[in-house]
Amino acid sequence: MGGFFLCKKISNMLRIAIQTKGRLNEQSSELLKDSGIVIDENKRKFIGKASNFPLEILYLRDDDIPHVISTGIADIGIVGMNEVREKGLKVNVIRELDFGHCRLSLAIPKAEEYDSLNYFNGKHIATSYPKILTDFLQQNNVSAVIHEITGSVEIAPAAGISDAIFDIVSSGGTLISNGLKEVEKVFFSEAVLISNPNMDEEKKDLLDELMFRFESVIESRGKKYLLMNIPTDSVSKAIEIIPAMRSPTVMPLALDGWSSLHSVVKEKDLWDKVKLLKQIGAEGILVLSVDKIIK
Repeated sequence: MGGFFLCKKISNMLRIAIQTKGRLNEQSSELLKDSGIVIDENKRKFIGKASNFPLEILYLRDDDIPHVISTGIADIGIVGMNEVREKGLKVNVIRELDFGHCRLSLAIPKAEEYDSLNYFNGKHIATSYPKILTDFLQQNNVSAVIHEITGSVEIAPAAGISDAIFDIVSSGGTLISNGLKEVEKVFFSEAVLISNPNMDEEKKDLLDELMFRFESVIESRGKKYLLMNIPTDSVSKAIEIIPAMRSPTVMPLALDGWSSLHSVVKEKDLWDKVKLLKQIGAEGILVLSVDKIIK
């Protein structure tokens, strides 16, 4: 970690640490891009720089990010909450980012019988997250031997290193392919934005500006914009169905007795809402993508 101290920060520039590769890197980069931050990915090195915002990008392993934030080498970072909890360092969690969802779970060989946490008493458990696991076992009065390993934790039981594992699970496919089954979901995680607690006022102002952009992007995700024609006497019922952020926009049409109604809905609720709207007479319904929502 000492080498990071060679990376001198520019005082009037915010530095963000993100994962160097993998899905979290892709999603973090997408958030920056959707927020109007232009980064030349073709020239990406250990440190990148935005061309249109006072922002440096530091590319690191996920488990190094809490350290560089807590020490002030970087000002902010995007990392899984699991890493923040595991490291236990002094950082501020600014916001959950609604991507990078996963969980930390206990898993055992699929042929094993499992009835309760008592199964793990006296067992050997391999993990890359010993702190979170230790806390969980102590809270549940379970005594087990923890083996801290990095890399492919899921192969530990087959290799005779442990009886069980405690590791990240997303879809569960990796567990199945290694003859394991998930038996306890312990910690749910997602990507979060973290910051150094001791940023100066200039950096805080830059962070506020960046957060304004992030919020508009995050708020718009999973949303659809609806426009429709609806009988005026059905408008009050429509507002109950799609109340929008504050109130839907309602405008009279040239045709007497009809109005145009505009609103924003969650995409997951779209078809159920459309069905209800049609039942009260809505027609000509347009569904549009939402790029940004600025409050």
